[in-house]
Amino acid sequence: MTLPAAPGAEGAARRGELARNLAAIRVRVAAACQAAGREVGEITLVAVTKTRPAADALALIGLGLTDFGENRDQEAAAKAAAVAETTPAAVSWHFIGQLQTNKAHSVVRYASVVHSVDRVRLVRALGAAARAAAAARAAAAPRELSCLVQVSLDSDPSRGGVPVGEIPQVATAIEAEHGLTLGGMMAVAPLGVPPETAFASLRAISATVREINPAAAIISAGMSGDLEAAVRNGATHLRIGTALLGNRSLPVL
Repeated sequence: MTLPAAPGAEGAARRGELARNLAAIRVRVAAACQAAGREVGEITLVAVTKTRPAADALALIGLGLTDFGENRDQEAAAKAAAVAETTPAAVSWHFIGQLQTNKAHSVVRYASVVHSVDRVRLVRALGAAARAAAAARAAAAPRELSCLVQVSLDSDPSRGGVPVGEIPQVATAIEAEHGLTLGGMMAVAPLGVPPETAFASLRAISATVREINPAAAIISAGMSGDLEAAVRNGATHLRIGTALLGNRSLPVL
């Protein structure tokens, strides 16, 4: 992926748009935290840059963001490489989409967190890929891949996610896999269900994951339209796309 050579005025206008959107998101998060009796520092904003160019990620890095989410490996790998070539800033890439096992070896090269782990077979593939990647960079400091158990809140298999009753199986597999660390859980509000209702069980589900590893405290839930409900119900990571970057365009690759 090559960074777009946008005219200066066009680039400045886009940076201004992103700055305004980010400021508005921060106001919403601050208000949600105040209403919930929580601290803003408890919340991590993950900017979902899917279908957006690397230039947008670079602009957001300049505005202070460090966490970026992608859901297609081909796009994410190229974008992460382009960003790494352009800035020395420390950036964390979050893979948030449904993941095929044959993409594991690519994803572990750039991702710090995989939000969508929902089956033991995928855990095994990610573990093997993480160990192979670690061996390839033996001179570098070891790095574990943080994996979140994606939990289905409505048991719809088409949307990904493990049923609540199978959380311990997947969480235990992650914890046992060398090269991986159990980071917490992720959930998406089902279509047609009020966010407050959908997210009411987040804290209880997180407690189930933390029975396997007490440090696995991440609760990844909440997007542009339902972040307030997610914050009220314990979310620590918000995956923000449209409200920050605008309506989706065609894929960049």
